[in-house]
Amino acid sequence: MLPIIEREVVQKWKWVGSEEFVDLIAIAQSTPGVIAINSATIIGYKVAGTGGALFAAIGAALPSFLIILLIANFFLQFREYSPVEAFMRGARAAVVGLLFYASFAMGKKVTESWKTVVLGITGFMAVFFLGIHPIAALIGAGIIGAIFFKE
Repeated sequence: MLPIIEREVVQKWKWVGSEEFVDLIAIAQSTPGVIAINSATIIGYKVAGTGGALFAAIGAALPSFLIILLIANFFLQFREYSPVEAFMRGARAAVVGLLFYASFAMGKKVTESWKTVVLGITGFMAVFFLGIHPIAALIGAGIIGAIFFKE
C-alpha cells in the first residue's frame, strides 16, 4: 500500500513532498493500527482537515475490508485445496518482497548522511538481534535524532 499511496499523494496529486511523506509515514508507523490506514488518515487530515482524515481512512479501509470479507466466506471451505494452498504460499512470499521494496524505497529517501544510515542499521539490529520492542527503538532513534540533527 505504501508505494501506491506515495505514487498518488506525492507524484500524481503533489499533496505533500517526498521528504514530508517519509515524515508522515514515520508518524503513522509510530501509532497503533494498520500503516496504510494511519498514513491515509494523516495525509487526509493534512490535505483537508478532519473530513479529509475521515474519508481517507474510510477509503483506505473499506475496499480491503470488503475483499477480505468476501475471501473469508470462501477461504475456509477451500483452504485445504492444494491450488489455494500453493497460491497462499506464493502470496506470502510476494508480501515479503513488497515489504522489502517499501523499506528500500523509504530507506533511499532518508539516508542523506552517514548518521541516518548508522541510526537505521542500529535500530534494525536492536529490534532483530536484541529483541528490543519496536516502539522503544523508535523512541530511542527519535531522541538520538533530536541530538544529532539539531540545527
